[in-house]
Amino acid sequence: MTKAVSGFSKLSKEEKVQWIAEHHFSNPEQAVAVLKKYWNSDAELQKLHDEFIENTISNFYLPLGVAPNFLINGKNYTIPMAIEESSVVAAASKAAKFWAHRGGFKTTVLGTEKIGQVHFMFPGSFETLHAFFTSITPKLYSETESITKNMQKRGGGILDIELRDKTSELENYYQLHATFETKDSMGANFINSCLEQFAKTLKEEAQKYTAFSDEEKNIQIIMSILSNFVPNCLVRAEVSCPVAELKEDKNISQEEFAEKFVRAVQIAEIEPYRAVTHNKGIMNGIDAVIIASGNDFRAVEAGIHAFASRNGKYTSLSHAKVENGIFTFWMEIPLALGTVGGLTTLHPLVKASLEMLGNPTAEELMQIVAVAGLAQNFAALRSLTTTGIQQGHMKMHLMNILNQFKATEEEKKQVIKYFEKNTVSHSGVVDYLESLRN
Repeated sequence: MTKAVSGFSKLSKEEKVQWIAEHHFSNPEQAVAVLKKYWNSDAELQKLHDEFIENTISNFYLPLGVAPNFLINGKNYTIPMAIEESSVVAAASKAAKFWAHRGGFKTTVLGTEKIGQVHFMFPGSFETLHAFFTSITPKLYSETESITKNMQKRGGGILDIELRDKTSELENYYQLHATFETKDSMGANFINSCLEQFAKTLKEEAQKYTAFSDEEKNIQIIMSILSNFVPNCLVRAEVSCPVAELKEDKNISQEEFAEKFVRAVQIAEIEPYRAVTHNKGIMNGIDAVIIASGNDFRAVEAGIHAFASRNGKYTSLSHAKVENGIFTFWMEIPLALGTVGGLTTLHPLVKASLEMLGNPTAEELMQIVAVAGLAQNFAALRSLTTTGIQQGHMKMHLMNILNQFKATEEEKKQVIKYFEKNTVSHSGVVDYLESLRN
């Protein structure tokens, strides 16, 4: 059992690595070598990465790939994707090419509103509290002017502040529910700074409010924090074409493909077990672009899955229909993203990814990210309803299996050639590799 360590954060990077190796690895020398192998030889770049988080001991690499041929609102994009899962980039690229010949993707930003809340406890009546809130509302705005001044110059700021009564769910519990426009920044720090000032003003003004009893004056602030549930920061992405133009697989007619595709989406709309996996496929595309663009994929994931459950049951994010011979596939999802601040100005590959996309605004990035998710979903559903998901996925996974068993370049060539005409499975690849070696 490893003993507790005191003052670990004050150790140098070298000392941290040495301590980790000695206390957690059977071969400390080998552990140190592996961790240091991923240090960047550019000392300045490595220092930058070291300072992104605390207690850095090494770098953890993800491949950065690109999916070309995305036609979005008439404009061509090559989309950067940071992800480790086989076949995601290939599937997105294939879907992009498919729809580029059928009018491309159409997108619309439906809203950009973000939300933050001050959560507090108040022992009096809602009517008394509401009268107090109304009286101090101008002050809530005026005392945040130093925070909002620059954001207002860019067209953003505080949109609204409302008092919400939550006492039916938790005794004495109320909220200041505020909405914000943060333009090209994701806005977390801006929103949280405003909320903390709201809380301060709320508490200070309560002490002076003569209509409050002594008990009511002691409003208890629980916390002030933005919400990652942003149902009004919404983007729509869609594709459509005549059913007759869906022909691509010789083993299935256009009509049957469209019917099976729509049925597959309908199943995800009503069956949560399927919906979770269905939406995970959408997030394969979304997360990959979010990571490449330096945004917070955890916040986006949380908000999107909450959105999928907003009506009380977890359901599909995407939808499909055939009407009057036209196939339509679409999705509306919440995406709170930024193209300024955070890693966007610090991480060299994030800057490169954004430049690759034409240095988009936050609204443009919302549209690009949504399209990546829809393309990924289309590719997955096309495979599922025709050849099956494993045929393409396992062929892409083949190289991972070969690398796992340290195949030589010559062995890789022979195995790849063999599985051009044979079904790929983990055991099949291992058996064939062993037969070559024997």
